[in-house]
Amino acid sequence: MPYLAPYERTEILEFPQVYFVGPQSKKHQANAEQVACNFGYDDERGDYKIISQDHLAFRYEILEIMGKGSFGQVVKCFDHRTGNILAIKIIRNKKRFHAQALVEVKILEKLMKWDLDDKHNNVRMTHHFYFRNHLCIAFECLSINLYEFIKSNEFKGFSLGLIRRFSIQLLNSLSLLYKYKVVHCDLKPENVLLKHPSKSYIKVIDFGSSCLENEKVYTYIQSRFYRSPEVILGLTYNTAIDMWSLGCILAELFTGYPLFPGENEQEQLACIMEIQGVPSKYLVEKSTRKKLFFDSYGNPRIVPNSKGKKRRPGSRTLAQALKCSDELFLDFVSRCLEWDPDKRLNPEQGLAHPWVAGSGDNHSHSRYASNITKPSSGSSKALS
Repeated sequence: MPYLAPYERTEILEFPQVYFVGPQSKKHQANAEQVACNFGYDDERGDYKIISQDHLAFRYEILEIMGKGSFGQVVKCFDHRTGNILAIKIIRNKKRFHAQALVEVKILEKLMKWDLDDKHNNVRMTHHFYFRNHLCIAFECLSINLYEFIKSNEFKGFSLGLIRRFSIQLLNSLSLLYKYKVVHCDLKPENVLLKHPSKSYIKVIDFGSSCLENEKVYTYIQSRFYRSPEVILGLTYNTAIDMWSLGCILAELFTGYPLFPGENEQEQLACIMEIQGVPSKYLVEKSTRKKLFFDSYGNPRIVPNSKGKKRRPGSRTLAQALKCSDELFLDFVSRCLEWDPDKRLNPEQGLAHPWVAGSGDNHSHSRYASNITKPSSGSSKALS
């Protein structure tokens, strides 16, 4: 085979089936002496050097790079065995990332088993395999993420009708995780993908930081804007941290901008306190990191951000922050943003909340009343 690199001519013998060899690609010439960088197939970080039109495992044709992260890279591939387009996550060739990816595979396998009919809006892993010392995880291919979707609408925010459709699906995902005590640990707009660019069907992706409640690996998790107060304060955490993130995501879908845009963790907590007030003494007392945020009397340390802005606890209501007057929506978001994770809405309660379960425009539930200011904003792209 003239278009195989010398290394591949022996490598190909290990594969019982060969579907594609990447004849058009500009292949790397592996070097047996170059042990440090996986014989020349990896860069210094341990990332696989991706070549367009080359093969993965003599089966998949690499079409394009879809994304990069600390874990490795995601590539769009054509499967020459099935004729399907897939997203394949190529994990960095480093022990730490490999170990965490094995946890991800285990959780993805469980999600498939718990949801055989694909009803719970979580991404489907089709299979996983090893190639050139990299663990590769193959997924169904999806469209743009919710951050890109917000951006495509010029950060103007969306209608409550569309946000409600997204909410039901996110709660549907989280209800399965809640039932089996799986914590996603990184729910944010970038990790929620549209299945199709013009339809409102979504899936939750990236279980790369996830864990089972009784097998927690990390104490510090979640992306900053969506990080729950218990994680910031160093309290124990459970599935309730994902409901906090959900509240943040819904607020952002409505306004177009993050609700709590902290520059660092100090300001992150200040952003939360500005709207949610100061947490109860019992939460602060239990906090292992309280000295970073509170003085010896338990009062919050008020520190200006890089622009000199000081955020005062309780100085804005959620209604003012969102410029929203829909009582049920405000109530739903505020119940996701309870300081105390035990008092926070869980996914089952979320699905039963009148904003979600009702017609969405029935505001007669007086016990769900909230502070209302300014009229509602938020336009929507037409999504079916």
